[in-house]
Amino acid sequence: MIYIASDHGGFELKEKIIGFLEHKGILVSNEGPFTYDLNDDYPDYVAPVISKMREDPGSKAIFLCRNGVGVSVLANKFKGIRAALSWNTEHARSSRNDDDSNVLALPSDHLSEEEAFNIVAAWLDTPFSNEERHIRRLEKVKNLEESAHG
Repeated sequence: MIYIASDHGGFELKEKIIGFLEHKGILVSNEGPFTYDLNDDYPDYVAPVISKMREDPGSKAIFLCRNGVGVSVLANKFKGIRAALSWNTEHARSSRNDDDSNVLALPSDHLSEEEAFNIVAAWLDTPFSNEERHIRRLEKVKNLEESAHG
């Protein structure tokens, strides 16, 4: 399952990405917003998606805002979330291959529709490498999360 959410800044591109994913036959759940609202806030959409991801092991999410920073910073506050703010296909692939990212953050103001589609496709098509060095590093991150969150 791919959950997708944004704020007003990413609303239009989110809607286009949903169509792109559905056309590719990928199961996607639109988690809002469902209408454009200039005064909405990304935390109101990101946090509930993280809760859904926890109930759905192996799921992934795509978050959009104007520069991608807000949604990625917030997502990374949650234990077990590895959000990558990607702006090109090479970076998206690397975030999956090396860091097993489970959230893709996109900067809607800085991407064309085609660039966003290519980034999403690259991210979804790239598996985690399972290389020992990457597993070792992710285990260290997990241990640090556990000590930081108690």
